Amino acid sequence: MLEFAWPWIFLALPLPLLMWWLAPPYRARQVSVQVPFFERLAAATGQTPQRGAVVLERRAAQMIVAAAIWMLLVAALARPQWVGDPVTREVSARDLVLAIDISGSMDQRDFKAPDGATLTRLDGVKRVVKDFIARRKGDRVGLILFGTKAYVQVPFTQDLETAQQLLDQTAVGMAGQQTAIGDTIGLAIKTFEASTAKQKLLVLLTDGNDTGSRVPPEHAADIARQNDVAVYTIGVGDPAASGENRVDLGVLQAVASTTGGHFFRAEDGVQLEAIYADVDRLAPAKLQTLSWRPKLPLFQWPLGVAVVLGLLLWLALLVESEWRRSREVRHA
Repeated sequence: MLEFAWPWIFLALPLPLLMWWLAPPYRARQVSVQVPFFERLAAATGQTPQRGAVVLERRAAQMIVAAAIWMLLVAALARPQWVGDPVTREVSARDLVLAIDISGSMDQRDFKAPDGATLTRLDGVKRVVKDFIARRKGDRVGLILFGTKAYVQVPFTQDLETAQQLLDQTAVGMAGQQTAIGDTIGLAIKTFEASTAKQKLLVLLTDGNDTGSRVPPEHAADIARQNDVAVYTIGVGDPAASGENRVDLGVLQAVASTTGGHFFRAEDGVQLEAIYADVDRLAPAKLQTLSWRPKLPLFQWPLGVAVVLGLLLWLALLVESEWRRSREVRHA
């Protein structure tokens, strides 16, 4: 259907009439020949000298075209547009952050891939997480890598291919050899600050225990709960190991429980794939419906017609003027 974006512009339609009625007429002085015996000449002809003016002749066609041009210009200024049928689309209302541990212990080659190959823990995690990212259609995905320090590798984006490429470029030890789980949760909370999504989800994977955080994981989890951030934790390390290599399953369980998330334990690629599938099942993406109506601007049509009418009027007046001039020359 046809609509006008600024219909109030049509209030300007009577403006030329108001100017015609209220504004004083335009006056222009012209050079004339002074006659020394003007008074005697006027007396001889029986006329009384007085101030006067010559009113230029306005043709009916000229006034009609001028009025039409004004109406077309006002219509163009009102921004006519053709509004199509409503279009609706359901999109995800979820922002998802994947936090991946790249501390020194992730370099151990004890991770069994689904195809039976033995990989380093980080390489095995990359395979599974890349497939998980590929299924995030509609989600905005962010990637945080952490070791001694945590940093954002990929800010929120729907460019899943770029996120996968940047994940491929990660290497063990890039963020230090220790594990900072609490600081990672804190960085994720800060990353979510600008998010307006209805669902905020952090999936944190680690194979160690927190040895480098300034904020304890439990305290960071409480802050995450206050900010409506659910944390799903995945432990892939050995709880019987010592030092940096020991995964603290108790802390991961506490973090998940505090934030309303879930804790998972993974020992190989098959289990890890199942865990990421469970994340989809336990935290299904919330959808929001977007609706809009396509709009096709049409202002160029009345504007173009006004320009054409103006040019035709000018051409007609020019031709008539030249014709009169040539006629006067012939009669002279």
